[in-house]
Amino acid sequence: AAGTRGRFPLSRRGKARSVRPFGVALRGSAAADMGPRVRNGHIKRITDQDIQSSVLEIAGTNVSTTYITAPANPRQTLAIKLPFLVMIIKNLKKYFTFEVQVKDDKGVRRRFRASNYQSTTRVKPFICTMPMRLDDGWNQIQFNLSDFTRRAYGTNYIETLRVQIHANCRIRRI
Repeated sequence: AAGTRGRFPLSRRGKARSVRPFGVALRGSAAADMGPRVRNGHIKRITDQDIQSSVLEIAGTNVSTTYITAPANPRQTLAIKLPFLVMIIKNLKKYFTFEVQVKDDKGVRRRFRASNYQSTTRVKPFICTMPMRLDDGWNQIQFNLSDFTRRAYGTNYIETLRVQIHANCRIRRI
């Protein structure tokens, strides 16, 4: 994200945390942070011909059964205080969805799910689902979690707990 490189947001314990994309083509220790789930599909590193760079492709016949999750351990959280999620995603012209779990100032865990196959926004107590339109090719998705938390639930964003990216897409950066 523009302007975040080199900053050190505070973790839950008040210690400085370095900002790093946790899914940059799954290089280095980032791979250990992501938990894959695959059924009738694949998750693999490939070279995208449009950008001539290594990317992660997530593809499957059912978006709900092929995805990656960060962190991989369900008992852990990302504990990211920055209220923005920025992803560089390639549109594969198939169904695609992603989900972000946040904690608000009421201590409630809430999820935001955006998908390119839904036409209306729905707000329920613990999940907000919304439509998303992707352009052809590569897209930069900027998600203001603080704004969405306030508008959907009337509460304040505290931290990002989990991120799940489902089929069908190519990921350059999260």
